Amino acid sequence: MSIRTVTTQPFPDQKPGTSGLRKKVPVFQQPNYLENFVQAIFDSIAAPQGATLVVGGDGRYYNREAIQIILKMAAANGFGKVLVGRGGILSTPAASCVIRKYSTFGGIILSASHNPGGPKEDFGIKFNSSNGGPATETVTDAIFAKSKNIASYRILDGADVSLDELGETTLGGMKVQVIDPVNDYAELMDKLFDFDAIRGLLKSGFRIKFDAMHAVNGPYAKEIIETRLGAAAGSVMNGVPLEDFGGGHPDPNLTYAHDLVEIMYGDDAPDFGAASDGDGDRNMILGKHFFVTPSDSLALLAANATLTPGYKQGLAGIARSMPTSAAADRVAKALNIPCYETPTGWKFFGNLMDAGKVSLCGEESFGTGSDHVREKDGLWAVLFWLNILAVRKQSVEAIVREHWGKYGRNFYSRYDYEGLPTEAANGVMQHLRDNFSALTGSSQGNYTVATCDDFSYTDPVDGSISKNQGVRILFDDGSRIIYRLSGTGTEGATLRVYLEAYEADASQHHLDAQEALKKLIGIALDISELVKRTGRERPTVIT
Repeated sequence: MSIRTVTTQPFPDQKPGTSGLRKKVPVFQQPNYLENFVQAIFDSIAAPQGATLVVGGDGRYYNREAIQIILKMAAANGFGKVLVGRGGILSTPAASCVIRKYSTFGGIILSASHNPGGPKEDFGIKFNSSNGGPATETVTDAIFAKSKNIASYRILDGADVSLDELGETTLGGMKVQVIDPVNDYAELMDKLFDFDAIRGLLKSGFRIKFDAMHAVNGPYAKEIIETRLGAAAGSVMNGVPLEDFGGGHPDPNLTYAHDLVEIMYGDDAPDFGAASDGDGDRNMILGKHFFVTPSDSLALLAANATLTPGYKQGLAGIARSMPTSAAADRVAKALNIPCYETPTGWKFFGNLMDAGKVSLCGEESFGTGSDHVREKDGLWAVLFWLNILAVRKQSVEAIVREHWGKYGRNFYSRYDYEGLPTEAANGVMQHLRDNFSALTGSSQGNYTVATCDDFSYTDPVDGSISKNQGVRILFDDGSRIIYRLSGTGTEGATLRVYLEAYEADASQHHLDAQEALKKLIGIALDISELVKRTGRERPTVIT
């Protein structure tokens, strides 16, 4: 085997976002495209000779081919060992777990998260640091800078490595260890949650349905929920990972997880339903005929954390992304612990967790997590809920309604407008910014605008400042409308509108969220001129 240096030219669009580099598969399949980005990573992270790397992905189309390229480039760039999940599989939280457990230098995760997969669909790659979390902005900026002037990359000429058998092989001077992708993660979950109590719940006749959406969490859910916890066979649906996710959109929300929603709202609904996304870091929670918003889920996990072994000593603090509802803030206040409001992006939570400032964190986009890893974690959230249900012996709906009775209800909804022309989406945001002065103090129906701003965040750990993180319209009664451009898509722009109204009166908690927010929704569309500027009459997804 010999190391070959390949002359190349930069690609102009290899700029990683907060979730790494995401493009369509044919883009990654261009000669030298993936190789350029991988070499830019290796040139930017300054790994010592002989360092250990973790590699794995969500199993989407091009996952195996990409891993073979990365392994050969890692061998040519001086790594001593790579841990790779069997079949090329590692969920994003499991990859973080493995990085942390074995103290590796970091890891390369192949995923486009909840985006569709297939020959013409999405692919992604990102580097996670030694803490198990996404690379800092300093590192991603360095990777991008390198990708703009890269002239060559190094790769080992050699045969592909077998990814389907556990064990260790040699690639050049580098060891490649194929590991069980589930075991380390499952052992960590067993330490955090009372598996005996959950087994008892499931033996009592309590029925669950987990939709893996033909994505990465299928093997994890089958092993943990069905095998280790004893749920009935078939409790995990769509449990075989497929390169195209079975033609579905692996995003666990009421629109895309429609098969699960029909089951949970059917005549013979199970007691508990859940789903996770493409790479296993997001979750949706359902009870019988009942949907739990991600914002409420975070607040409920925090309020009940001491019922679980992993959090029985209490929480250091809570963090939530700015668009996430303030439901968690009310729990933090009651527990007398801090609650941090951050921009969207898990790296902000990682800083707080590394500094010991928070234990739980969450985003309204169906992502919750804790300091057990440095990524959001879909199956972790499901097991957390099952532990709470096992201890409290109440239904999902009863627990949520009791929580509202104690803390009040934050009516909440998100409108996603996907695939918009980028210019039109930017135009909506600029229109809002241009009208901050006119909006402040104005009456909007029954609401009065207290202030408007473009959210800015100063990191309390490293002092870094993140500006222009979303337009906020804040009303004097605590209600909010937030507009934000999402960076998770690969085509066009996704504009998200978040709506929140707080209601302390328990007699109003029965209202449907869309009914309770109807006036606020009208105001949001009116002041943004969204329909007129984008031509989009309805959102793609409502959650």
